[in-house]
Amino acid sequence: MGKKQKQKIILPPELPPEILEDEIEVSDEDLQFVSENRDYAGFVSRLDTHSITKHVTRVADKRLRKTSVLKENEDKGLQLDPVDALPVKTLDGKLYYRTRPKPENGGDENEVGEGEKDGGGNEGIIKLTKAERRAKLKKSKKEAKKEGKKLSKPEEAEQAPQVAVLAEVKEDLTAEELFESKKCKLAELGMALLADPESNIKSLKEMLQIARDDNPSISKLGFLSLLAVFKDIIPGYRIRLPTEKELEMKVSKEVKKMRFYESTLLSAYKAYLQKLIASEKQPVFHQVVVRCICNLLDAVPHFNCCEILLEVVVRNLGSQDVVVRKLCCATIKSLFTNEGKHGGVATVEAVRLIANHVKVKNCQLHPDFVEVFMSLSFDEDLQRREVPDDKSKVKNKKNNKRKSIEEPSQLQQNERKKNKKELMLKTREEVAAEYKAASLAPDVMEKRRMQTETISAVFETYFRILKHTMMFTAVSSEANASSIGGASGAHPLLAPCLKGLGKFSHLIDLDYIGDLMNYLKRLAGGGSSNDGPSQKNSNHLTVTERLRCCIVAFRVMRNNLDALNVDLQDFFVQLYNLILEYRPGRDQGEVLAEALKIMLCDDRQHDMQKAAAFVKRLATFSLSIGSAESMAALVTLKNLLQKNIKCRNLLENDAGGGSVSGSISIYQPYAMDPNLSGALASVLWEINLLSKHYHPSISTAASSIAGMNSAHNQVYHAILSPQQAFMDLLLERESFNSKSDTQKSSSRRKRGNGTSILANTELSSNMSGSIDENEVSKKLGDHFMLLRNIKENERLRDELDRATLSLHLYDEYKQQKKTGSTKTKKCKKLLIA
Repeated sequence: MGKKQKQKIILPPELPPEILEDEIEVSDEDLQFVSENRDYAGFVSRLDTHSITKHVTRVADKRLRKTSVLKENEDKGLQLDPVDALPVKTLDGKLYYRTRPKPENGGDENEVGEGEKDGGGNEGIIKLTKAERRAKLKKSKKEAKKEGKKLSKPEEAEQAPQVAVLAEVKEDLTAEELFESKKCKLAELGMALLADPESNIKSLKEMLQIARDDNPSISKLGFLSLLAVFKDIIPGYRIRLPTEKELEMKVSKEVKKMRFYESTLLSAYKAYLQKLIASEKQPVFHQVVVRCICNLLDAVPHFNCCEILLEVVVRNLGSQDVVVRKLCCATIKSLFTNEGKHGGVATVEAVRLIANHVKVKNCQLHPDFVEVFMSLSFDEDLQRREVPDDKSKVKNKKNNKRKSIEEPSQLQQNERKKNKKELMLKTREEVAAEYKAASLAPDVMEKRRMQTETISAVFETYFRILKHTMMFTAVSSEANASSIGGASGAHPLLAPCLKGLGKFSHLIDLDYIGDLMNYLKRLAGGGSSNDGPSQKNSNHLTVTERLRCCIVAFRVMRNNLDALNVDLQDFFVQLYNLILEYRPGRDQGEVLAEALKIMLCDDRQHDMQKAAAFVKRLATFSLSIGSAESMAALVTLKNLLQKNIKCRNLLENDAGGGSVSGSISIYQPYAMDPNLSGALASVLWEINLLSKHYHPSISTAASSIAGMNSAHNQVYHAILSPQQAFMDLLLERESFNSKSDTQKSSSRRKRGNGTSILANTELSSNMSGSIDENEVSKKLGDHFMLLRNIKENERLRDELDRATLSLHLYDEYKQQKKTGSTKTKKCKKLLIA
């Protein structure tokens, strides 16, 4: 078949020469023609001139470019290959033409191409000799040097469009699209890891790379995604990497795969923790990083690098950020309560770290550092198991001694038997160790050791806080309080320390209880070394803290009652003086109620003088304090009167002291010691005033106390504690209703809980003195009417004063006018004369 004829490319005609708008002349006939045929020429206004000019200029540029290339080729002695006459367009959008050099003098026989041999099919390929090639290379180098400077500017012009296109592409990929793409990538990698962790374990590195992004939002998403993945794929055991000897051994493919999986997981986990710790100092990532670390520690406390997580969490227990501090406290408490996840190892480490922080910071930390100890729990059965274990050890020692006596006879036997026995013992020990490691049963000895370490660290922290508080109060007693700055905030860990001592007092060693009681006695007195209370030092500890010291001392005594014989009289003296130092807005009422319950209500026997002193002091205290504290004091007072029959004579004494005045005939209200106050010589006149209290519950309670008599056969049952009374009458729960409403509420409480402030019989007997609401409303109405009348009279008096003043001014004006007219008349007469 013949060669197909090439289709000719028909190019558009050349553009007409450009004519300036100023040179164009429009006649009136042209305007008239356009206006008459506007319907036919309307499409011209709708033409897209921009696209037309763009298309025309593009075609013109192609023509110019082609002609320029042809001229350059002619100048350089090049001609287009007939086969490759069409241009080639590259990916950058440039057009190139394949050319060949013209043969000089028609060409030599040696320069005939392979195309001529084949029949003249391809004339663009020419063979040259070595000398010609060298000469050609030299010429091309010289020409390249000469034309390098000329071509540098056109090349830059050609690269400029490419840079502009790339910049436009980058601008198109906005930040939101990048964020969405990386978010989708994180989701895909995470789902793949959760679906098949062993096969896709390498995806952890890609997720870590995304978490290292410069965008904080992407980094946060990476942290949280890795957290979810690690919580799901981390195994329930610690990973131990194989040793060099184990790596040299030949193993199966499954073992190799598992080793690779574990090593990759551990390395990615460590890299993740390093990135978290490095980002913790940045405020943008602080909350997210702490949340990730707390969740990891709570979910996998048994895994590797648990110590690193604990350090970060314990360090942030005193953070200024409330969210971070609460999150860390909740995590530590969860570790203490859920020891089954880690076997108690994390508990011991956390308590050690807290103790070290308290030591390094000199007890100047947030109270939450020590408050978390309240979540600890100890197994008391472990301490009881020590006795049989000691007996078994003694038996084993006796058996070993017997064996050692018999061993000299056995040493004379064959050495082979001895070596065999040693091998058997070693193998048995190894088997026992492996069985212990594989078994799920906890090791009793190991658990006992960890519990002992935990208890010792906790009490070491508590005693350090007490010692620091005593040192501070001793220094502040010598210096002025103004120079030191007061005691507020100087010992923030004392309150949680005293709470912990009260809870774990049964675990304290008996050798330290004597020193502990001395410390508590000095702190209850405000830090003074004297036995009596010091007014000078009482300002360095708050009333609440001193009351807590008394409470802890009584709890320690009661928990170790069989082994101690300590006089608690000093603590009663402190309580007697602290009652008057209490202030409702400054101190905690629940602590005072707890002290009254533990020290006065729970104690079965009291000295008569001491009981009478507390009765009188509580009655005086109830007059000048809030309703809740007054109710707690009255309940305690009633309890003391029930237990001490002779103290009931205070209700019947005359003004001179009565029949049971005791050794001290005159009441001394300012005495520091309750045994020296002579309260039996006084009268409880405060009860009469309290029976007219504004609060119906307090008035009813005071009336019931006043109705007690000194009969020995009369028995009263305490049905309410001071703490319950205080909680029932808090200011938030108070309601100033009539006594009928209080009777209904007390009857409901009696049905539900079996407790009430007073018996229903006492309430019904005192209902005659109830307040009449109608009378009160009438009196209030009369009072407000009187006030309104007074204000109305004041307003009328003001109006009357203003009216009289205006009349007085008008009279003065008239008089001045008359005097002025007479003066003018006299002047006229004088002028006329």
